[in-house]
Amino acid sequence: MTVKAFGAHAADKPLVAMDIFRRAPGPHDVEIAIAYCGVCHSDLHTVRGEWGGTQYPCVPGHEIVGHVTAVGDQVTGFKVGETVGVGCMVDSCKHCHACDDGLEQYCENGFTGTYNGPTPDAPGHTLGGYSQKIVVKDSFVLKVRHAEDQLAAVAPLLCAGITTWSPLRHWNVGPGKKVGIVGIGGLGHMGVKLAHALGAQVVAFTTSPDKRQDALDLGADEVVVSKNPEEMAAHTRSFDFILNTVAASHNLDAYTTLLKLDGTMCLVGAPEHPHPSPSVGVLIFGRRSIAGSLIGGIKETQEMLDFCAEHGITADIEMIKAQEIDAAYERMLKSDVKYRFVIDTASMGVS
Repeated sequence: MTVKAFGAHAADKPLVAMDIFRRAPGPHDVEIAIAYCGVCHSDLHTVRGEWGGTQYPCVPGHEIVGHVTAVGDQVTGFKVGETVGVGCMVDSCKHCHACDDGLEQYCENGFTGTYNGPTPDAPGHTLGGYSQKIVVKDSFVLKVRHAEDQLAAVAPLLCAGITTWSPLRHWNVGPGKKVGIVGIGGLGHMGVKLAHALGAQVVAFTTSPDKRQDALDLGADEVVVSKNPEEMAAHTRSFDFILNTVAASHNLDAYTTLLKLDGTMCLVGAPEHPHPSPSVGVLIFGRRSIAGSLIGGIKETQEMLDFCAEHGITADIEMIKAQEIDAAYERMLKSDVKYRFVIDTASMGVS
């Protein structure tokens, strides 16, 4: 099956309309007509070859929401017409310790990414959600229970939502916990919403005083401008957990000193250049930890989607046409979006 998509033919080329191949559904496959696809920083890094290893043509997109149009004859969990989602993975080895524990994102043999991953399908690597349709193994398809008019804003939950949800759950964020969220962007704004809904006391950190009211509106109980030493010092040794969503290299000590005894700061942003080496003394003298976290497994992602549906949580988005994606990338680099671009796939059928 040939469908329309938007992708790049080289790292230094713009994204353009193209026709791509999708396999016919096999016994355990679900065919999905994509309604909306979120735009992630990972898309930009991959398309422009900034992480290395990009295969072209590259069709990015791993925040996918759509409707089932066909299922394989062995599929029992999905039916035609259902609203579904696909996140950052479309396969894993299914037999390592991580996969056995429902942690496919840590597959010891490497999960298959929704784009730029190995596949027997043409052209030999996976092509993502900037397209009209996708065919995915049923065990990597998720049920979406939000209302139809919320679906565009649900799409970013498949990456930004689960990337923040997984560490919040792993470190038992909830009532009685004081939690910091560093950065108020595509990831950070979801971190604030989710930590608030989980019942924690939420403090948002931003370098911009202009974002103070925005962060409060998202659900933060307090906002700290991280460039203000007095505001930072007022929170010394007070946090149970800090979720650091900033992808730019910065001084981690500024935040680890704010952790309580046995507190943890979890990093979910991968900087282009390494962070300055953290002070070992700050860690030793408070038994503090710096950790990392990567998206979530399928079971946990479904849990997140169900929680968000129950609590009316979606991302704050700006809808764009597929033809506007390069301009959106440039704006994203300037943090000129509140807080996630989402492609309306219907625009792909318009010349």
